[in-house]
Amino acid sequence: MSINKKKEVIDWAKSILVAVILAIIIKSFILQGTKIKGASMKPTLENNDMLFINKAIYIADKPNRGDIAILKAFDNPSKEYYIKRIIALEGETIKIIDGKIFIDGEKLKEKYLKEDTYTTTYKKCEWKIPKNHVFVLGDNRKVSYDSRIFGPVSVEIIKGKAFFRIYPFGDSFGGIYN
Repeated sequence: MSINKKKEVIDWAKSILVAVILAIIIKSFILQGTKIKGASMKPTLENNDMLFINKAIYIADKPNRGDIAILKAFDNPSKEYYIKRIIALEGETIKIIDGKIFIDGEKLKEKYLKEDTYTTTYKKCEWKIPKNHVFVLGDNRKVSYDSRIFGPVSVEIIKGKAFFRIYPFGDSFGGIYN
């Protein structure tokens, strides 16, 4: 093999190695794909939707109300993650009265849900959100397993924010907005 050919092979090998290392870094620390399993976020996200998750967003920023967050399934070894919407932030008080959500006494406007959405409660209907915690709900309030059952969650278990739907193609393809 000629010297030029060897140099070309080495250059290609270096390029492939750099690409693989970058892909590993991006997947491990910045961006991840995931597939929705279940109906807890309907109508916003459907079963089998595929999304990109920004894993680095909460390194520099705190979670915001309305973010669709990926949470480590802290209480269920058979599941890896939950996907829920952040509803209340640390220091706030959330109440569910007659199926409507109130944060610090003001009714929460949820443009992503139908006006007549009824939020059921179980044993408790008021929570004070501790420091470094958030209150999360699924958009499909009738079936979602969320903070109404397990209470506020630590921000440490938030693994990222859903920001882009990559499948299915069509009307639902693209950015996911609050």
